[in-house]
Amino acid sequence: MDQLRAIRYFCKVVETGSFTNAAATFNVPASSLSRRVADLERSLGATLLKRSTRVVRLTEIGRTYYNQVNDILRQLELSNDTVRSYQTIPTGQLRISAMVEFGEPILFPLLEEFSQRYPQIILDVRLSDELSALTRDEVDIAIRGGYAPNERVIAIKLMENQFIAVATKAYLSRYGTPNTPLDLIHHKGLYYRTPNGPLRWISEINGQWQDVSAPQVAVSNNGKWLLGKVLAGQGIMMAPKWLLKEYIDSGELQALSLSPEVNITSSDDFGIYLLYQKQRYLVPKVKAAVDFLVARIKQLHA
Repeated sequence: MDQLRAIRYFCKVVETGSFTNAAATFNVPASSLSRRVADLERSLGATLLKRSTRVVRLTEIGRTYYNQVNDILRQLELSNDTVRSYQTIPTGQLRISAMVEFGEPILFPLLEEFSQRYPQIILDVRLSDELSALTRDEVDIAIRGGYAPNERVIAIKLMENQFIAVATKAYLSRYGTPNTPLDLIHHKGLYYRTPNGPLRWISEINGQWQDVSAPQVAVSNNGKWLLGKVLAGQGIMMAPKWLLKEYIDSGELQALSLSPEVNITSSDDFGIYLLYQKQRYLVPKVKAAVDFLVARIKQLHA
């Protein structure tokens, strides 16, 4: 029995939910694929899948086996990719995942420059604020805001990610200008929703961090929509300084001077990070992208 092929078949059945779908992926008869998986189960002396006429489900031991062998298959593919790419020019598909609000103003202009320098690299860019594991989501490079992750990846801090409170002059003329964090209770808050919920506004008062969030009038994971509402004078918003700079410089928005300061975190490690798996850096296309993005972003936003 070709165990490696059987394992690939087994994993694809799990991922597609049926023998028919898995067989179509490999362009083999479903009966042949099913026999291979059954042979794998016999060789292991364990039932990995619960079969029914409609759906295929993992058994308890099947789930454990899938998690382990799937990691092995991914590592094998990484190793194969590294060997195939060794000492070659950067080429092939490069998968990048980045925060939505970071993509348009900062990442996309840099990728245009990158594509001119490396025309043989095909860019596959996904904008999402969801936290993602590089191994699970098949992403070569991820750019995320927050803290350096605990997962086993390389994390390079690209820039600070300081959040500031802003509003229009018209809003402040109508509702008054808050001078302290506790004044925010009398205002209207526009909140960005993260995968963990709306961002809280906090401030260190008398040596303790306190929630000073204004009453919510809108919550969304769509930064453009929230920005439109704050520009329309509908409330106060906290957002990254780099995102708001052009609106502050033009006078469309006014940064609030609160004492003590208001933040969304008490940590000093909050920033924008570029993440990649250590082994992937050996692949020319990944190395080229990492080196280029780190250098250019740090140069532009030092």
